[in-house]
Order: sequence, then C-alpha cells, then structure tokens
Amino acid sequence: MEDGFLRSVGLGAELVRPLSWVIDGRGMYYDATTPSDLECILATHPFDEALCARAAELRECIVASRLTKYNVGGGFWTRPSHATRVILVPGQVESDASLAYGAPGERSNMGLLRTVRAMHPRAYIVYKPHPDVVARLRKQGVCEQDAIAWCDEVLTDVSMGDLLLLVDEVHVLTSLTGFEALLQGKRVVCHGQPFYSGWGLTHDCVPNPRRQRRLSLDALVAGVLIEYPLYMSRDGKVLISAEQALDTLVQWRQRRGMKVHWWQRITRTILRIFIGVR
Repeated sequence: MEDGFLRSVGLGAELVRPLSWVIDGRGMYYDATTPSDLECILATHPFDEALCARAAELRECIVASRLTKYNVGGGFWTRPSHATRVILVPGQVESDASLAYGAPGERSNMGLLRTVRAMHPRAYIVYKPHPDVVARLRKQGVCEQDAIAWCDEVLTDVSMGDLLLLVDEVHVLTSLTGFEALLQGKRVVCHGQPFYSGWGLTHDCVPNPRRQRRLSLDALVAGVLIEYPLYMSRDGKVLISAEQALDTLVQWRQRRGMKVHWWQRITRTILRIFIGVR
C-alpha cells in the first residue's frame, strides 16, 4: 500500500491524510525491478475511446487547476527573459525507495544535476529541492547544499503546478514531477525508470526492457489516475471518483491556501525532534 499520485494539500511527512491510495498485489509502482499491477495495467489494458476521453478531460482539469501531488508552495517565479531553454531538475529524498528500486544507475540529486549541466551547458537550469527537504522533515541529499554550483537558480517555495508552465523540459531520476510534466506536454528525460517511462512518451536514458507497448498520453493517464488508485473522501468514509477527488483538492487548497501557516511551523518543529532532522 502506498499514497496515490493526487494526494493532498500538504505533505505526507507532515502526517496530512491522503485522498488517494494504491494497493498493489504484485509489487509497487516505484519498483522497476519487477512488474507491478500498474505496469500490467499499462501493458495490457484495453484503453477504449470512452476511457481515453474521460482521461483527457481529467488531464485538462488537472492542468487548468495546476494540481500536483502535494499542492504546496506559495511563492512566485518569473522566467528570465534571456533564457531560451529552461530545464527543471526536481530533487528527491535520496533515501526514498523509488531511487533504491527505480534508479539502476545514478541515484543522487547532485549527480543528476551535474549530468544535466554537462548535457546542456547553455541551458538555464532550475533546481527545485523536494518539499519534504525544504520543510526540513527529510535530510538533504549528499552535497545538495551546493546545488547552485551546477544550476542557474534554486527554487524552494514555488508551486510545482505553476513552475511547470514556465519550463521547457524536465529531467528526473524517478520523480513524479516527470509525470506531472507530461500532463502539461513538456519534454521529459528519465535518468531512472519511473512508472511512466518506457511507454513511448519519455526520453529514457535507462530503458526498461519489459515495457514495449506504445501508449497515448491519455491512455497513460487512464491507467495511472483512473484504473490503478483508490480515492477516498476526506473523512475516509466512502470511495469517490478521480473527478470528485480533483474537486475536493481544489476546494481544500482554496480553504487552506498555499502559504505555510503558524501551526504548521509548530508541527514541523515537533516532527523534526522525533524524526531526528535538524
């Protein structure tokens, strides 16, 4: 069992209850070493016209609402006027299982950032640390404090939904940001093997030989957001549809806002004591 991909307004590390769950009988979606239920859905499911049309509408609503997994970050960022090509590199928690089981080569944020800089020496590269790290609820990656040496700008408090609109390309290890970028039609380069790679929609530096089927974007969305997860009401009492979950997230975000509130700061301080992150 794991959190789903449209999760909440707030971080799991802050103990915010998720709206979506995945229960996988074969493995788990982030483990690229073995097939998961999600991989089998994407490889074999007959994505008919009606399902793909539903997925297209869902995708358009997500993009229009600028929803992402956690829906945090209240700052703003303006794309530099001189930048002809902007590349986003999202950071991950380096102890995360998705790196252990989904990144057979490079597994560090700074290793990825250095690789992207070497590949694109003239691009304007933006690095965004993982929100759990920004909140100091998870440890920084190795030498992550030196990220500015390999990029043009480090962004911490910008909403991912807003940021993706302003970049041209996204490079990931296994970050869900790559999937969120696909929803917005961005070019995505995978240096690991996330669940959305291998289906003909991403540029894969480390291809997964099990994944041979070519999918449309809407078929991918149908598998990932409609067929695979379960969605629950905020009180946890009833199952709801993906569309109802979107509406709930939008209303939740409107009520809560995107800024860090005083009570969140207190909660984070208490959690750091128990987690051991200073």
